[in-house]
Amino acid sequence: MDLGLEGKIAMITGGSRGLGRHAALALAREGCKVSICARGSETLEETVAELRGLGYEAHGTQADVTNEDDAIRFHKQTIDHLGPPDILVNNVGGRRGSAIFEETSLEQFREGLEVNLVCAVRLAAMVLPHMKGQNWGRIINISSIYGREHGGSIDYMTAKAGLIAFSKHLALQLAPLNVRVNCVAPGSIDFPGSTWDRFQQNNAPEVVAEFIDRNLPAGKFGWPEPIGEMVAFLASDRADLVTGTCINVDGGQSKSLF
Repeated sequence: MDLGLEGKIAMITGGSRGLGRHAALALAREGCKVSICARGSETLEETVAELRGLGYEAHGTQADVTNEDDAIRFHKQTIDHLGPPDILVNNVGGRRGSAIFEETSLEQFREGLEVNLVCAVRLAAMVLPHMKGQNWGRIINISSIYGREHGGSIDYMTAKAGLIAFSKHLALQLAPLNVRVNCVAPGSIDFPGSTWDRFQQNNAPEVVAEFIDRNLPAGKFGWPEPIGEMVAFLASDRADLVTGTCINVDGGQSKSLF
């Protein structure tokens, strides 16, 4: 299916590995020019080289988007090298505290909100003037099923739920301007270096098997390609009636109806 994204410029945070990398690959395959950032230079350079080797136009910026100056620099480099972004994918995230409130410091809670929510708000504010001015734009926020139901650390769950709420609120404001805002909520997705990769490495096989049996109806962990494909679809005009929603990509893992 041709998603009609040829020539669009996509900006993806945390785009060097895992979900962000596959979002970049999926958008590039559809003809987007992709700008990615990552904190580490090695995987960033590898992914940019991979994209260019496949014939795609790509740029990488070493940046930690929880730092405001880095986020501003990432946005500026995207414009300087590719042009103003038509598509923003807020992918960075992760837990900072514990599932136990008393074991989570206020600083960890703040850090969890920053990496999972605040940096997405900051980048949305940067890209919106261009999107509104051209009457077309897409913001796709990577949340989690743990933003929709109980799970994960307390800072992570709170921030991911906030990201879904922010996306809904913003989507309704921007709907008349043809700027669509949506969330994708992955389940337990396994890729090298992921939380679930570490979980499997650090626990006995019977513990991992029990987790899979209890939580994953498909009988295995998820993989990142379907998240990338969902991002590409939501970025396209094929999804032009979809806004303000949150779509689970979890193999049936979540238990809630809504």
